[in-house]
Amino acid sequence: MDNSNMNGLSVLDRVRVVLSRPSHPGNIGAAARAMKTMGLSRLWLVSPASFPDPVAEARACGAVDILGSARVADSLQEALSGTVFTAGLTARRRDLSATRLDPRAAAAELVQWSQNTSGEVALVFGNEASGLSNEELGLCALPVTIPANPAYASLNLGAAIQLMCYELRLAAMEQTGGTPFLPAEPLPEPATNDEIEKFFSHLKSSIEASGFLDPDKPRRLMPKLRRLFGRARLEKEEIAILRGILASFDTGIKATRQKQ
Repeated sequence: MDNSNMNGLSVLDRVRVVLSRPSHPGNIGAAARAMKTMGLSRLWLVSPASFPDPVAEARACGAVDILGSARVADSLQEALSGTVFTAGLTARRRDLSATRLDPRAAAAELVQWSQNTSGEVALVFGNEASGLSNEELGLCALPVTIPANPAYASLNLGAAIQLMCYELRLAAMEQTGGTPFLPAEPLPEPATNDEIEKFFSHLKSSIEASGFLDPDKPRRLMPKLRRLFGRARLEKEEIAILRGILASFDTGIKATRQKQ
């Protein structure tokens, strides 16, 4: 039985599909159609080349409501504001990237976060030609790769979105006993993307002040630290503890300098 029209909040209602710098409005329409067929509704666009656009509406077919409620952001960081977990699609190998998951495993993890917390999660797709930049992928806790034929791995953006939306729906139905609806009791509250970014900003300034990080020769320390903490799946309380520790270090450094 299809329970997609039951009253209640679906775990899929907490999934944002984010398209970063899409160059063709047809792919935006294809994304909306792919989302609606699988029960997703939250579409975010980062600096689209053309939106709104009649080509997007034509490709969306009966999913123009998804386009109508789409949010447009100037940066990926803005589009991820308020999220608690983010996965980014990449076809290329990246230095310092975390262990990459395939779509099925990634969808299961995204749904688990959506199901067991009160925050939203995000699935991020890059530009049609260049994909996600290293900086954009660095904002994602989980890199995801579709295991396409290595001899011809060129997957259309709309097809990639449809595949991931399908896997998300399967995962939602499996983890919630056949219906993609939420359980009553959430797990400990995860840190939001905003809180995590503020923590990294605080961490960077603190280790610069301590002398451990030379801002003129940063090397790859911050990307490595992002990878480390990304694996930890930080909670709100953990962020508060870490920032409290950093604040105490900052106070100690300031006191030491005043004595000198």
